[in-house]
Amino acid sequence: MKYLIIGLGNIGPEYELTRHNIGFLTVDRLADQEGVSWTSNRLAFTTDFKYKSRHIHMIKPTTYMNLSGKAMNYWMKELNIPKENVLVIVDDVALPFGSLRLRGKGSSAGHNGLKNIEELTGGQNYARLKFGIGDDFPKGKQVDYVLGRWRKSEIEELPIFMDKAIEMTKAFCTIGLNMTMSQYND
Repeated sequence: MKYLIIGLGNIGPEYELTRHNIGFLTVDRLADQEGVSWTSNRLAFTTDFKYKSRHIHMIKPTTYMNLSGKAMNYWMKELNIPKENVLVIVDDVALPFGSLRLRGKGSSAGHNGLKNIEELTGGQNYARLKFGIGDDFPKGKQVDYVLGRWRKSEIEELPIFMDKAIEMTKAFCTIGLNMTMSQYND
C-alpha cells in the first residue's frame, strides 16, 4: 500500500520557522526520525520510507502555499496514489496552539493552500491533519501572525505536538482514517 503525506508550507529561509510552515516542520521531523533525506524534484521536495509494510511518500511543495494543489495533484498522479491514501498536514488558526484534528473532508476555512488543493484535485474529500497554531492576533493581522515566527514558549512545546502529529500520520497509514480519528481526535 502506498500513501502520500503532504506537509504544507512556503519555501525559503524567511518562512522556515513560521507558523504557516508547520506542515513542512512536521514532515521534516518525520524524515529525520526515519533517517531519510529530501530530494529536489518536480514541484516539490520528495522523500519516502517503509513503515509496517506501507510505502510512505512525503512531499513539501515548492510551489508556495497558495499553489499547493498543483504539487499534490502532480504527485498523486505520478505515484498513482488514490486520494483516500493522501494526508495533508496544515496549520489552522481556528484551533488552539498544539491542538491536532484529523478530518476526512471539509472546507478550506479560508486557507489558501487548502483552497487551491480543492480547486485542482476536485473537491474537499481528502484527509487533512490540522495543526492548531492559535489565533492570538489583533483584528486584521492574521497574515502577519501566520507568517510570523513561533514564540519561545511555543518552540519549546512544538516537538511534543509534532511527535503526536507524526504518530497520527503513521496511524492514518496503518489503521486508517476513521480509527485514527476516533483514537486521537479530542
